[in-house]
Amino acid sequence: MVALLVVHGVWSGGRVALWAEDTAPQPTPTASTAGATAAGPRGSGRGRVRWHPFAADAGALFAALGGHATGAEQAELEIALPGTAKGPIPSPESGLTSAARRPRLTAWRVPALLLTPATALPLLGHLADAADAPADDSPDWGPGPSLRYLAVLAETARDLVRRGRVLPQLVTEDGERAGRWRPVLTGRDATAFRDLARAMPPVCRAATAEGDGTAARVLREALGGLADAATRTLLPDRLLAGTRPGRRSALPDRWLHALTGDDAALPGAAPAAAAELDGELRAWFEAARELEGPVRVCFRLMEPVGEEESWEIEFALQSTDDPSLYIPAERVWDGERLPGLPRRPDETLLAGLGRAVRLCPELYSALRSPRPTGMIVDTAWAFTFLRHAAPLLQAAGYGVQLPAWAGRKGLGLKLTTRSRTGPKAAAAQGFGLKELVDFKIDLAVGDHTISEEELTELARLKVPLVRIRGQWVELDDQQLKAALKVVERRRSGEMTVSDVLNEVVEGEDEGLPLLEVDADGMLGDLLSGEPDRRLTPVPTPPTFHGTLRPYQERGLSWLSFLSTLGLGGILADDMGLGKTAQTLSLLLNERNGHPAEPVAPTLLVCPMSVVTNWHKEAGRFAPSLRVYVHHGGSRKRAEELDEAVAGADLVITTYGTAWRDLEALRAFAWGRVVCDEAQAIKNSAARQAQAVRSLPARTRLALTGTPVENHLAELWSIMEFCNPGLLGPARRFKQRYQEPIEARNDEDAARALKRATSPFVLRRLKTDRTIITDLPDKQEMKVWCTLTPEQASLYQAVLGDMIAKIDQSEGIERRGNVLATMTRLKQVCNHPAHLLKDGSRLAGRSGKLARLEELAAEIVEEGDKALVFTQYAEWGSLLQPYLAAHLDRPVLWLHGGLPKKKRDELVERFQTDEEPMLFLLSLKAAGTGLNLTAASHVIHVDRWWNPAVEDQATDRAFRIGQTKNVQVRKFVCAGTLEERIDEMIERKKALAERVVGTGEEWISELSTDQLRELFALGPEAVS
Repeated sequence: MVALLVVHGVWSGGRVALWAEDTAPQPTPTASTAGATAAGPRGSGRGRVRWHPFAADAGALFAALGGHATGAEQAELEIALPGTAKGPIPSPESGLTSAARRPRLTAWRVPALLLTPATALPLLGHLADAADAPADDSPDWGPGPSLRYLAVLAETARDLVRRGRVLPQLVTEDGERAGRWRPVLTGRDATAFRDLARAMPPVCRAATAEGDGTAARVLREALGGLADAATRTLLPDRLLAGTRPGRRSALPDRWLHALTGDDAALPGAAPAAAAELDGELRAWFEAARELEGPVRVCFRLMEPVGEEESWEIEFALQSTDDPSLYIPAERVWDGERLPGLPRRPDETLLAGLGRAVRLCPELYSALRSPRPTGMIVDTAWAFTFLRHAAPLLQAAGYGVQLPAWAGRKGLGLKLTTRSRTGPKAAAAQGFGLKELVDFKIDLAVGDHTISEEELTELARLKVPLVRIRGQWVELDDQQLKAALKVVERRRSGEMTVSDVLNEVVEGEDEGLPLLEVDADGMLGDLLSGEPDRRLTPVPTPPTFHGTLRPYQERGLSWLSFLSTLGLGGILADDMGLGKTAQTLSLLLNERNGHPAEPVAPTLLVCPMSVVTNWHKEAGRFAPSLRVYVHHGGSRKRAEELDEAVAGADLVITTYGTAWRDLEALRAFAWGRVVCDEAQAIKNSAARQAQAVRSLPARTRLALTGTPVENHLAELWSIMEFCNPGLLGPARRFKQRYQEPIEARNDEDAARALKRATSPFVLRRLKTDRTIITDLPDKQEMKVWCTLTPEQASLYQAVLGDMIAKIDQSEGIERRGNVLATMTRLKQVCNHPAHLLKDGSRLAGRSGKLARLEELAAEIVEEGDKALVFTQYAEWGSLLQPYLAAHLDRPVLWLHGGLPKKKRDELVERFQTDEEPMLFLLSLKAAGTGLNLTAASHVIHVDRWWNPAVEDQATDRAFRIGQTKNVQVRKFVCAGTLEERIDEMIERKKALAERVVGTGEEWISELSTDQLRELFALGPEAVS
């Protein structure tokens, strides 16, 4: 059983509003005894606002949340959601589907629970990570992305409070004064605020009563409310005691009590006194934010050179937006000028240094010089700067540059294990998780180990910064005590292989990181990170019809080895390298030689688009396997299903069917559960991810070419399926690995994560010639197209009309207008008829179509076949008959509206028919899972701006079985939106997966001027 309710969070009127989707049929919502407004039947509405057809009743939501909803008030909420006249589009987490092609924002009424920031904090703290959602044995509800986002926001608020980044203010609420705590966002906190605004799910600001629903405004209100609540919960009890001052008491006294009590209101505050106090508090708040600007003062700590003992702190000016723009103070005093510097950089430098003294008083001595450039300091001063001053300066918005080793834990651990020898080892049967190995723990600094005597001497000296074998290391009492404790507790001994794996995954002991693991034998093979190369290859099973390539045999040996141990793994080979063949050979190898005990069947869960491919590949490579496809309305149930599974070696089903038939499938003892295209379970809170995780199996296998598409939480989710609990709870994974790597580029954490996961992840690339030498080349090129005068005129007309609408809209409406503008402009780039939808002629009106005609004619004249991808099904429907008539050749057309049987027929015809032809494909329907190696050309007519999606589509042709070089062409209309975004992708390759990889929504946060520049038509656009 999986979660029935998907709970969403909305910020509305200073409170967190919760509402939920329910896939079950909904009764009429009723008024709550707690004061909910009476509601009408589903489908009815107040005026034009209708009830959301599958929103859960507030009472049911309250019951599902249990103690987490304590203090909630039941109410109705109007929210704006994308949908059609028939109904809203369900969220992906709900498991419901929608065929809407042109959604628009519409207001809907939903039953909701309203929580004040104070009452919401416990719930949001519980949901700080998806792993804190209800367990599978109590699956009443699960958080949607908006609620998880608010949980992140609550944790951000708590962090600001813990670091003292809040100030008390006097605010106006509902016409009355109130005492509130407000966050001060400077430096990295201001940057984090902008990132949070861009990442905000639209549902968070969907309350239609909010008016200006921009992400920045809603975020500012929500963060302020949560920070105020968090401050009050963290205040010492002594500040919360005392009698509330009366209305005649001095306003400052009442204000102070309002900041520490439950009631923040200050009714009847005298206007003159309130204005005076408000002015002083505003000045205080602005002074705390005064570091915000294009240029900031920077402090650079430089370690001693050679045998010297003196450290140096260099003063400089640095660009806030581009830290690489850096000019030392010495050059500032010499009069050097750089673009972006203020008119008087010397005054900016002195003013910034003067303010910094308040955070680091030791800097005062340097300001005695009329032209300060830096300071020479000793080791103790440098350590104080590292530990205390540098974090304060960074949090306040100053630039701080530290040595590369700063912030890392100086001491670490080295784990050495050796296989046991002697009679016990001789009697052992094979290699298993319970096998005992001898181990030794050494203390390490970088690549060097240190003895217990050296450690004791370091502890005696109590020197915070020491140079060990030429390397500076930070040490403190806590690290030294932890190291002595580890050495005293377990210097050496014996442990099981399972314990070793847990040590590697945990990655630390007593707070000291595990820096290195040295293991021999089969454990060394497993932990090496290259098990496919070191393990003895398992030969191609005799019942396998074909020959496995050497790297595939190594993959088979790795899969077999993990399966023997009862461990799961991620086969993350590049698309087209034969993950299917390796998996089928694993099943055959298990049944090779007639094992004494019957082998339990394997359940394979995959997208619907690849069910037929698996069935056919099994028949081709492993005809001896008994295969049952559990999918479709005629699939077997009850006793018939029992008989089908009992008589099968491989059962193939889809993610949707696995979720719908979960109870039936959980009744079987599967030998293995395999998830193909395992990126489908990258969201650990999604219903299909929860469903497949709950299927019982001796071992599990994930197949995916993209184990990480956007962030590391996806890797955790897939690993949690393969080896439940191995990487620990999601919260722990986030703290130990995700946040250090994604937020701080922590190399130590990255190495630790690679060491923890590499035994269970096998990744090979097609471009690696040591893996595969006979795969043809892939040649990628851009095809530049121009607009016809008609297209250019339409482009300008659309731009003028939509920019005006964007400029006049706000919040979700503005976001929808931006995305609609992008769609219309891309349609214009395709063809006027695509935009106008008037059924007019196609010939001679589009530069892009003219170029496609030329290329298509050349391809079929050469006797080749081509794949032509478009993201718009309506455009493909126009192209197919036109190109077929123009070329006088078959032009096949595969899109999401075709039944599965028809899709299979088209794929079969394209692969087997020798006649040159084009295969026109919808990117969404055919971007994954298909083997179309008959094509030697791939054309992306209109670009999907996620490079990974384009690459997946290209790999329908560029995969094993391809005998020709593959030419990939990506159409770009010069001087248009298409070229602007292409330039952005080229400039930001490092951010492509994070920024562009989530789609086109990031563009909607740009200002109107930035959008006008982005969309503007260049002079080179028109032919």
